[in-house]
Amino acid sequence: MMRFSLARSFCALALCTLLAACSLWSDKDPEDMPENWPEKKLYFAAKDRLDSGSCSGAIEYYEKLQSRYPFGPYAAQAQLELAYCHYKSDEGAAAVTTLDRFLKLNPTHPHTDYAYYLRGLINFNSDLGLTARYLPRDPSQRDPGASLQAFNDFSELIRRFPDSRYVQDGQLRMRHLRNILAQHEVNVANFYMRRGAFVAAANRARYVVENYQQTPAMPEALVLLAKSYKVLELNDLSDDALRVLELNYPNHPGIEEVKQTHVN
Repeated sequence: MMRFSLARSFCALALCTLLAACSLWSDKDPEDMPENWPEKKLYFAAKDRLDSGSCSGAIEYYEKLQSRYPFGPYAAQAQLELAYCHYKSDEGAAAVTTLDRFLKLNPTHPHTDYAYYLRGLINFNSDLGLTARYLPRDPSQRDPGASLQAFNDFSELIRRFPDSRYVQDGQLRMRHLRNILAQHEVNVANFYMRRGAFVAAANRARYVVENYQQTPAMPEALVLLAKSYKVLELNDLSDDALRVLELNYPNHPGIEEVKQTHVN
C-alpha cells in the first residue's frame, strides 16, 4: 500500500512539472524567440557574441539573419563576419563559400578588400590542421594548390585595392608563398631527376628560373637545369645555365656537381 502511494505521488509531481513547463512555453512571447527577431536585433546579438569571443554562438545568429534577411541592410556585413567566424572555428571551406557569395553579391562593398584579404588568409592557412601544428613539415612538401590560390587572392587584393590597409601584409605573405612555390617546383624536379625523367626535370627547373627569380630555390634550380641539359647532351643550354649559376652564386657547391655530371 505504501509503495502504491509513493508511486502515485511521484506521478502526480511529474505531471505538475510537465504542465508547468508547458504553461511557461505557451506563455512565452513568440517575438522573444531569435528566429522571429528583427534584422537589427539579430545582427547585434551576433556581433555581441563575436566580440565576446563566442564564434559558435555568433554563427547561429548570423545564419538566422542570412536566412530571414538575405538582402537586408545588415546582410553584407553579416556575411563578412560570418566568414570570419567560420575561419576562426577552423571551418575554412564554409568561410570561403561565404566569402565567394559575398563577393558575387557585393562587388562594390567598401570592405571588399577585406574579403580578398580574408580569403587569402584562409587559403594561406588551409592545410595547417592539428597534425601540421604539432608535427610541422616543410610547407613546400604539401600540395601547392592552396598556396597558389592564396597567392592569387593577395595578388587580386593588391591589384584592385593598392591603397588598402591589408596590402603590406599581403605583400609579405606573397613573398613567403613565392618561396614555397619555387621550392615545391625544385622538389618535383629533383624527383624527376632521381627517376631519370630528365626532360621533365629540366622543364620544372626552367619554370623556377623563369618565374621565381630572387627566391632561395633559384641556385638549386640552376644546378638541376644545367645537370639535366648535360645528361640530355644539350651542352650549349647546360653551359648557359652553369654560366648564370657561376655568375650569381660563385661559391655554390652545385657548380662542381654540374662539372662532374657524366653522360651515360
